[in-house]
Amino acid sequence: VQLVESGGGLAQAGDSLRLSCTASGAPFRFNVMGWYRQAPGKERELVAAIVDGGGSVNIADSVNGRFTISRDNAKDTVYLQMNNLKPEDAAVYYCNARRLVDLRWSDYWGPGTQVTVAS
Repeated sequence: VQLVESGGGLAQAGDSLRLSCTASGAPFRFNVMGWYRQAPGKERELVAAIVDGGGSVNIADSVNGRFTISRDNAKDTVYLQMNNLKPEDAAVYYCNARRLVDLRWSDYWGPGTQVTVAS
């Protein structure tokens, strides 16, 4: 299984970016797909996650109202639309995919994509 992120880069405060993450090599569909981020000196934190099927979404308070997560199962892709970016959004963003089998979660991670926000 491989997760490949794209869409990161340098943005100005107030700008928008859209991150994409495509999964390949998985003969199954992930129960949950989402995005985490890690800034220098900080722990990795959940940004947003979306559940397969019902589309239930979990989104961090710090980005609620600015970021939107969506998923295209036909393309095995999850997106993170980031609007009104702030300097504090700068981090490495990691795609995460989770599968529940026999009551145990298996996590898969992408290599990360850097988001830099200039004030």
